[in-house]
Amino acid sequence: MTTDADRDALEAALPPLSGSLSLSGLEAPVSVRRDAWGIPHIKAVGEADAYRALGFVHAQDRLFQMELTRRKALGRAAEWLGAEAAEADILVRRLGMEQACRRDYDALADAAKAMLQAYAAGVNAFLESGAPVPCEYTLLGATPETWEPWHSIAVMRRLGLLMGSIWFKLWRMLALPIVGAENALKLRYDDGGRDLLCIPPGAQADRFEADLAALAPTVDHLLKAMGGDASDAAGGGSNNWAVGPDRTATGRPILAGDPHRVFEIPGMYAQHHLACDRFDMIGLTVPGVPGFPHFAHNGSVAYCVTHAFMDIHDLYLEQFTDEGRAVRFGEGFEPVIHRRDRIAVRGGADREFEIFETRHGPVIAGDPREGVGLSLRSVQFAETDLSFDCLTRMPAASTVSELYEATRGWGLIDHNLVAGDTAGAIGHLVRARVPVRSRDNGWLPVPGWTAEHEWQGWIAHEAMPCVIDPPGGLIVTANNRVVADDHPDYLCTDCHPPYRAERILQRLDSGAPFAVADAAAIHADTQSPHLDLFRTRLAVLGLREQADAERLRQDLLAWDGRMDADSTSAAAYNAFRRALTRIVTVRSRLEQATAHRFAAVAPGVSPQGQVWWAVPTLLRDDDAGMLNGLTWDDVLSEALSEAAATLTGKTWGEEHQPRFAHPLSAQFPDWAQRLDPPSLPVGGDGDTVLAIGIVPSAGPTATYGALARYVFDVGNWDNSRWAVFHGTSGHPASPHYADQNTPWSACEMVPMLYDWERIAAEAKTVQELVPPRA
Repeated sequence: MTTDADRDALEAALPPLSGSLSLSGLEAPVSVRRDAWGIPHIKAVGEADAYRALGFVHAQDRLFQMELTRRKALGRAAEWLGAEAAEADILVRRLGMEQACRRDYDALADAAKAMLQAYAAGVNAFLESGAPVPCEYTLLGATPETWEPWHSIAVMRRLGLLMGSIWFKLWRMLALPIVGAENALKLRYDDGGRDLLCIPPGAQADRFEADLAALAPTVDHLLKAMGGDASDAAGGGSNNWAVGPDRTATGRPILAGDPHRVFEIPGMYAQHHLACDRFDMIGLTVPGVPGFPHFAHNGSVAYCVTHAFMDIHDLYLEQFTDEGRAVRFGEGFEPVIHRRDRIAVRGGADREFEIFETRHGPVIAGDPREGVGLSLRSVQFAETDLSFDCLTRMPAASTVSELYEATRGWGLIDHNLVAGDTAGAIGHLVRARVPVRSRDNGWLPVPGWTAEHEWQGWIAHEAMPCVIDPPGGLIVTANNRVVADDHPDYLCTDCHPPYRAERILQRLDSGAPFAVADAAAIHADTQSPHLDLFRTRLAVLGLREQADAERLRQDLLAWDGRMDADSTSAAAYNAFRRALTRIVTVRSRLEQATAHRFAAVAPGVSPQGQVWWAVPTLLRDDDAGMLNGLTWDDVLSEALSEAAATLTGKTWGEEHQPRFAHPLSAQFPDWAQRLDPPSLPVGGDGDTVLAIGIVPSAGPTATYGALARYVFDVGNWDNSRWAVFHGTSGHPASPHYADQNTPWSACEMVPMLYDWERIAAEAKTVQELVPPRA
């Protein structure tokens, strides 16, 4: 428990946010006005001064977060967080994060280098300003380290690190020796019966199924590498949408959405407004990174993203010889790059480890000295990336088409980039670099010694899926499939179910013109897509001899399917769904998957988490192939009995309420009460538009959800609104550390001020950053 002295120490760590402050390197004064929610509105004259000031202000509010993210990117987090961070540190060292970021920085155009240099100078100017350091440095006994321009690339790369296909391929490979190839290749996200496509909006399509005959050689090689053979094996997401001017109450485009990620403190995004003589932009920034990579508008065009689930990672099964010094390719063997490295661990001994690299990339699982391993070839590391050049071009875009051209070359992570402009256009582009290769690469790790699975160049920017002003005037993306699988280029195998996109489209297509005020109601939608599926199956079960299970069955049959915070039936449904997932995982023996040495890739796969998403399809198809002799009626009955024994009578909001944990609260439990922001009960689940989800094996507590929500009224910018899940500040003693959690928990938003006269009139603090006196 913190004392009054501790609270005083936290408050003493707050930096001054008003008055005049000399900032080295500035060419002209810069004003920083903070509104009622602590959101900084930064106004400079020159572009370099703007980025320098943004670096300074980011450091004012989020210095600890910035340095911790950088440490996570470069394999140094365990120096602060201890053993729990060691495996992740070792992984990024093996991936060659620092080398890739330095390589990319060296290849950038002058404008991007100047932006990164100015930003880094602003961060370092804060370190030199005499302001107190954040409280976390005092707890750790640490001193902030200076910022280098390439560090921002590391931060950006870390935040999208290995998102997507690597985990699905790894999961199905781990399942092979347990459930067999036919069943393992069914372990995918539910498709709801048919996929709803983003492009063309509203279209549906069937998914390609795995070609077992074509994949048989790969399956055989994988099983042998895993210590089995074919006979042994017999047995998050984000939403956004754009509404064209003919479908809105304003006669202008409206964009809205909510990016979903795991809840981390401080949050991934910070609200900022940055203006100079070249641009006037407002949106969500990434502390540690200049510019607005994901969500913003510049007075002419607004844009937002969701994860597109493009397949940008390939895993290769490698065959090694000579103590791991050579790897098979073609008819011979190639030398392997080998080196040793070491990480420091707070409270423990240093960890030494080996790094092996093949033509495909680093070995991330297995032991080359024992003859076999998995190497990773990823768009995020394989070749030079110039995403930061895009950040310097995007502010000048005045139309959707110009914005899409400005993003040419973006490759750090794949996005559905949805946009709208003041001329009335709306659009959707898949902003990504995707390699050309066989569709067979999408299912499993592939043999690395043949030429059949090598990359054959890149899909051209002009060939990426794109639509501008589609018929019907609606664009919706919710991590669902972008285009049909018969698209000329192979783009993806796995994507989220279509349910959230279907529900958003249903609400947008209800007939009434869409208004800015309507966005929050869509954000808050809690209707479960599985009501009819489970109701149909539960209606025919007979459980009269099991009174508690029968009461739960009747409750679920009477339930309206809404995952509302005040609903006890929603809590009962979640208990039933978790029990069902656990039973399927146990009956299939898939919980054994993580015992294999190939599973040791941080943070790893969660068997119950993967099974959770596959259960609806298996149930809909009455596919009992992984139930080890039981029928689905048997499993449903068992799940009802198990869930009924665990019911607490609490509402879903009470059980689902998130716990926002600061990264140091476990190390310093006496400080946890002050470090961990408060939270409120929330509804929704991973299937609803209000996508606030759980880790099924860990219980009902929310672990991920909307980091922010926003709505852009394109052209009437001061009518736009937004919210983040805790607040603008990373300082626990700041009044803006968690002040937005109350509106966020209610799916409400706060004003997104853009007009400078209004900002000046409503500002709560004003700070002038001025050049040093000569």
